[in-house]
Parts: sequence; C-alpha cells; structure tokens
Amino acid sequence: MKKDGRKLLIAGLIMMAAFVIWTMLIQTVDVRPAGQNGTDIGFAAMNLAFHRLTGVHMSIYTITDWLGLVPIAVCMVFGVMGLIQLVKRKNLFKVDGDILLLGVYYILVIAGYLIFEMIPLNYRPVLIEGRMEASYPSSTTLLVVSVMPTLAFEVRRRMKNTALRCALYVFTVVFTAFMVIGRTVSGVHWLTDIIGALLLSAGLYLIYHGTVNMMEEK
Repeated sequence: MKKDGRKLLIAGLIMMAAFVIWTMLIQTVDVRPAGQNGTDIGFAAMNLAFHRLTGVHMSIYTITDWLGLVPIAVCMVFGVMGLIQLVKRKNLFKVDGDILLLGVYYILVIAGYLIFEMIPLNYRPVLIEGRMEASYPSSTTLLVVSVMPTLAFEVRRRMKNTALRCALYVFTVVFTAFMVIGRTVSGVHWLTDIIGALLLSAGLYLIYHGTVNMMEEK
C-alpha cells in the first residue's frame, strides 16, 4: 500500500504540474480579445469553436449550479464526523488521521477556489445576471471532482454493507460525470476552464489519496 501511496502521490504532483503548465499556456497561446467586453481568451480558436458547437443552455447551468450543493453537503458530513470524534475522544490527534487530512484537503480546495475568484485569469463567455464573472478554472467542476471521489474513497473504507457501498459508489460516478458534462455543455465556461479544473482537482485528490495510503502503512 505504501508503494501505491507513493505512486498516487507522484501522479498527483504530475497533475498539479500539468495544471500549472496549462494555466501558463492559456495566458500565452492564441490569446485574443474574444471574451465579454473584449476580454482576452487563450486558445481562442478552440474555445470559440467549442462554444459555438454547444451554445448556451442556462437551464443546465441552473441545475448544475444547485446540484453544486451536494459536494458541499458531503464536506459537512465529514466535518460533523470529525467533530463527533473530537468531542468523544477529547483530543484532536485522536481523530482518525484520514478525517483530519480530509479537513486539510477541503481547506486547500476552498483556498484554490477563492484564489482564482479573487484573481480572475479570464471571464465567462456569457454574463451571469448582467455581471462578468471569473471563469478559470470552473469552480463547480473543481468542487465536484475534488470532493465526490473522497466520498467513494471513504465509503469503500468505512461501510460494511456491500449493497449500499456499491450504490453510493455508482451514485458518485454518475453524479460526477453528469456534473462535468453538464457544466461543459452548458456554455457558461470556456472549454479550457473545464480542463483546468479537471487537472487541478485530479492532482489534489491523488495527493490526498496517496498521502492517506502512506500514513496507514507507517
């Protein structure tokens, strides 16, 4: 398991490096003032072609926006689980290590979200309620792909009921796929926003998974 942990950790670091490179590329490759109010967009030809292909579907945007509450609820469930363990055991360091690490992981995900909200690298291809909003990386995609795999991971580790465990695992996969596809075709993000979110969230999750595996081997 320790070797698996190291492999996952290395894979996560590679994905994070890919995210950094991708972020640099969207600031330098085929940059044109093709966004809202003439804002610059990297990979303009690809982004514009994909946006013309999908069009804008505000109903899908609204559905995926509301369903973004699901991963937030997952975070809250694990937060309550950690709080209950803390109250019962009366020592922070007696809380399960994977739950403590999960709290740190969620904080990093939220920090990534806030950083890119405060420092917009580009803006959505459409106005939202008449306002320009930061678009890179897709915050909903980042949240879903970062959080939902942790649900499947923890369910597999902690739940003994095989049928329920399988049902939750299938739900996680289907829900994540629906959200990523829905956000991609809704037309409220550039394609590069989705790709960036997938790279970042995959990197963060692999680092979390690998670190848990390595901790348990010690």
